[in-house]
Amino acid sequence: MTDPLLQVDDLHVSIRRPRAEPRPILRGVSFGIRAGEAFGLVGESGSGKSMTARSVLRLLPDTARTGGTITFDGVDVGGLNAAGLRRLRSHSIAMIFQDPRAHINPVRTVGDFLCEGLVLTRGATRKDARRVARRLLTDVRIADAGRRLRQHPYELSGGLLQRVMIAAALAIEPKLILADEPTTALDVTTQEEVMAILDEQRRRRELALLFITHDLDLAAAVCDRTAVMYAGRIVETAPTGALHGDSAHPYTRALLSARPATARPGERLVTVPGRPAAAWEAGEGCAFRPRCPRATEQCGQDDPADRAVRESVVACHHAHADTEVTA
Repeated sequence: MTDPLLQVDDLHVSIRRPRAEPRPILRGVSFGIRAGEAFGLVGESGSGKSMTARSVLRLLPDTARTGGTITFDGVDVGGLNAAGLRRLRSHSIAMIFQDPRAHINPVRTVGDFLCEGLVLTRGATRKDARRVARRLLTDVRIADAGRRLRQHPYELSGGLLQRVMIAAALAIEPKLILADEPTTALDVTTQEEVMAILDEQRRRRELALLFITHDLDLAAAVCDRTAVMYAGRIVETAPTGALHGDSAHPYTRALLSARPATARPGERLVTVPGRPAAAWEAGEGCAFRPRCPRATEQCGQDDPADRAVRESVVACHHAHADTEVTA
C-alpha cells in the first residue's frame, strides 16, 4: 500500500466573528487519498465539504483559524510561503468549482482563458498554448475546438463551459483534482456526460480526485472510496461498494434509505427526520443524535471516536449493532 498523496489529519477550521466566539466549521476531519484514487466526500448542504476542499489549497477567508495538518506529496501545505503556495496551485493541485460562470471572465474568450494559464505557469508561447488548448478541448469532447476558442463564455451552454473548466484543470498537469460539486447546476443527462469525461481523463492521466457531492449514487459511479460528512466531521469512510451495501453509521443508512426507489414507483419517499446540524450547533456528544433512532444517553455526553466496523471507519457508539436503520 503506497503512502497517501494527500493526507489530512485532525483538520479544524473556525471563523472569527466580531465581539463573539469563533464559529467552528470543521471538527477534526481526517482522510487520505492515494495517487490515482478517486475519493468521494458526501453530505448534506452545510456539512463542511467545500470548506474541506478549500482548506487543501488554503482558499479560506482571512477570518479563518485552522488547526491540524494537511500534507501533499510529502510537503506540509500549512508551512508553504506565498511562492510555494502559488506553485502548488499552478502545478500540482487543480480545482473545479460548482459554477463555471463565476470563475471565468465573461468579456474574454475561451482561448484567452485557457492560454493565459499555459503562458504564465508553463512558459508556453502563445502559439504553443493555443495548440495545447485545442488539444485539451478535444480531450474533453468539445467538437470544433478552434471555433470554441474564439467564443465567449456566454456563447457556451453550462455543460460545455464546465468541460472548459475541466480542460483548464488538466492544463496544469496536476497530480490531484478537487472537484467541488461540478455537476450540480446541470441537467441529469449533461451531468452524466461531464462526469464520464472527468472520470475518463482521471484514469487516463492517473490523477487523484477529491469529488465533493451531495449525491451518493453519483459518488458511487466514480469513486473508489467514499466518506460521509455531518456537522463538520467525517462520520464514516469505506470502500464505495461496502458503504452502499453494508454501511455502519445510522446517518449513512438514513441517507441511503432516502433515495428515490425507481424500481418501486408510487412508494412513499423516506426522509431523514429533523434538519441538518451545522458544526457550531453540535455541542457535546454526537451531532447526529437528535435525528438518530439509535441515540442513547451516552450519545449526548461523549463524542464518538473513530473505530473500525467491518470495512468502515465510523464515528458512532452503536455502529456495531446489525439492526437496519431507516428514518
